[in-house]
Amino acid sequence: MSIDLVFITYNRLDYTKKSLASVLADPTEKFNLYIWDNASEDGTQEYLKNEVSDPRIQDIMLSKENVGQVAAVNKIWGNSKADLLGKLDNDCLVTPGWTRTLARAHEDIEQLGVIACWHFFKDDFDYELAKHKIQTFGNHQILRHPWTCGTGLLIKRDTYEKFGPIKDKATTSYWLEMAMSGYINGFYYPLIYQEHMDDTMSEHSKLTDDKAIQEMRPATFSLKYHDVNNLQQRVALREKCINNLLADPWQAKYYVGWRKKLRRIKQIVFGK
Repeated sequence: MSIDLVFITYNRLDYTKKSLASVLADPTEKFNLYIWDNASEDGTQEYLKNEVSDPRIQDIMLSKENVGQVAAVNKIWGNSKADLLGKLDNDCLVTPGWTRTLARAHEDIEQLGVIACWHFFKDDFDYELAKHKIQTFGNHQILRHPWTCGTGLLIKRDTYEKFGPIKDKATTSYWLEMAMSGYINGFYYPLIYQEHMDDTMSEHSKLTDDKAIQEMRPATFSLKYHDVNNLQQRVALREKCINNLLADPWQAKYYVGWRKKLRRIKQIVFGK
């Protein structure tokens, strides 16, 4: 199956160099790569123009303004003729060969929606918490959840065309809509890892204290989207995300309507 990947950058040149190297590490991995830079001002555009070369790179688009991630994704995905569409952020280190495994899963599972690499660490995974969500589909297993992270993922182009362009600033509601329609979303299992360099547990992370959080906030989508202003909030958000992905229900219905409100009340009253 043919694959078109969009790799989005915005400043943080040192992250971009490490991340792009991981994407291109396996020369036998087949995909078309489209690089989109959102008006970086730290030398990223010069680096992409003058130092990046690989036959799989189809285009390097240097935007004159920061249009955000969603606009970039919709532009590339909307023009694609590939069987599968993928998204990569410049703050993650992917496992070489990841596209082959996810592509095989898409080929074998007709109703597979978005499937992604796991963006936390091995020590964060608790099988006993997660086993109720690990489901088997033919020769594949999926840690099922209504949405995934926003990077290191693949989706069928036909599915994207069915649901239309992504409208929200984050992809969560888009994936949730797919899950509500019966699509199988989640993380491939056994897990394929991608290291999120903005994770406070990453050796590459620059989010080491409150000052760093404030300095990195303009270039870090998750900090802005979740209104994170200090290190304590960042650590709390990390723990909340991991617990949600491992322990919470996989059924999409629990995250919409009255069930969503009831879960929120339980969280407030019982702290869980």
